[in-house]
Amino acid sequence: MKYIPLSNRFLELGRQFYNKCRPVPVSAPTLIKYNENLATTMGLSSDDFYSSDAALFFSGNQLFDSCEPLAMAYSGSQFGQFNPQLGDGRAIYLGEVNHPDGDCYDMQLKGSGRTAYSRNGDGRSALGPVLREYLVSEAMFKLNVPTTRALAAVTTGEEVARESLTPGGILTRIASSFIRVGTFQYFASSGDLKSIKKLADYVIERNYQAIQDVDNQYLEFFKSVVERQAKLIAQWMQLGFIHGVMNTDNMSIAGETIDYGPCAFMDEFDRNQVYSFIDRGGRYAYSNQPSIGLWNLTRLAETLVPLFSDDTDKAVELAKSVLQSYEGSYDNAWLAGMRDKLGLTPDADNNEEDKRLIESLFEIMHVKRADFTLTFFYLSRLDMKYSSLDKKFKALFDNSESIESWLSKWRERLTKESLTNEQRQLNMQTVNPVYIPRNHLIEAVIRAAEDNNDFTLFHELHSVLENPFSLQEGMDKYMLPPEPEEVVENTFCGT
Repeated sequence: MKYIPLSNRFLELGRQFYNKCRPVPVSAPTLIKYNENLATTMGLSSDDFYSSDAALFFSGNQLFDSCEPLAMAYSGSQFGQFNPQLGDGRAIYLGEVNHPDGDCYDMQLKGSGRTAYSRNGDGRSALGPVLREYLVSEAMFKLNVPTTRALAAVTTGEEVARESLTPGGILTRIASSFIRVGTFQYFASSGDLKSIKKLADYVIERNYQAIQDVDNQYLEFFKSVVERQAKLIAQWMQLGFIHGVMNTDNMSIAGETIDYGPCAFMDEFDRNQVYSFIDRGGRYAYSNQPSIGLWNLTRLAETLVPLFSDDTDKAVELAKSVLQSYEGSYDNAWLAGMRDKLGLTPDADNNEEDKRLIESLFEIMHVKRADFTLTFFYLSRLDMKYSSLDKKFKALFDNSESIESWLSKWRERLTKESLTNEQRQLNMQTVNPVYIPRNHLIEAVIRAAEDNNDFTLFHELHSVLENPFSLQEGMDKYMLPPEPEEVVENTFCGT
């Protein structure tokens, strides 16, 4: 296997930021999947990454000399309750790959053994969550949603004890940054302003270089984080994606989707949908995600306020002003994305009309429990006039009068557009996916892998999700919602 040039600027921040540790070797690592496209993007050669020693690296059994592995320290507000001591309990940071064009890629092994932050855990991951995160994170990338990515997945040849014994796995994941809102909370909880400033400088240098020379760069940094998160969560909402565990330790400071644990894409639309088994109160339900984003960013603001101004009152007002911009940023991103999904071009004169049109569609979807993805799939293929596809679209809504009325209003709105019918359809089909990683499909992948060591379904589903916006011959089963007996009611962190 070729040498991967890793550096580690995070080490330079100081020992209060991490605890050095090495992956705990596993008995028989076997490579499941290596992401050649991502490797190419990172500037890595993929010539021999399928050699036998590739599994040794991606399991942590054998590291390059350039690796200086560590576990990062952070805190987190979990379901609204602050936990001062979390940290990487089952993940080990290997370092960063620096591309000649200036991009840097952080590399981490997830499920590679105990660290100083593991508490009572074994530091391992079951195979199922590794496969889930590989499929969903790569699907999100292909859906144009900012996300961490999967470089490789391996089986360990060992079992982990969860509710029962289950095969173990390790995921090599890549991110622009593994710094979280909770990382800033970790130092704020002890009043360590010096470390907060160090951390902010580190993140700005790596992930927000455009603001390095502006006045009050810490305030601009916060503005940028708020803007990225608003846009990210708007994208989740436009795809029916539910993160499931939006704790502050699971919010990336770089604005990427991170920590896929109990995540899920909705089948039938329910604005109050919750899949995560541990979210009994529905704190992280689909409809709550935008407000939880603001709640988390408020926790970040509390850590950064001292950097905004020496005048405490002024600093607080500056923070409030930025937080107040979140709702507008989210609304603008949401409206723009939903207009794209409905084939509407931006027009300030139609803002309120378009909002009502969009919201009324979601209301009918909610009442009739229409399939989220299929609703927009069919809509992006409807003509200006009645066609045979109208029947399939209206069947999602039990052929209700409400959807008939809505269709008439939508078509009337389209008469204000200058695009041809064909151009509009093509545009809509670039943002409305045919295929998503539906829960029952992922469950079938996991069952085949864990029960029979069979990864055929994993590879096939991954291949389909590589082109989520294009109909693929013979792959109809991957676009259909689950049969009643296939419905997945709950998802689990499971690592």
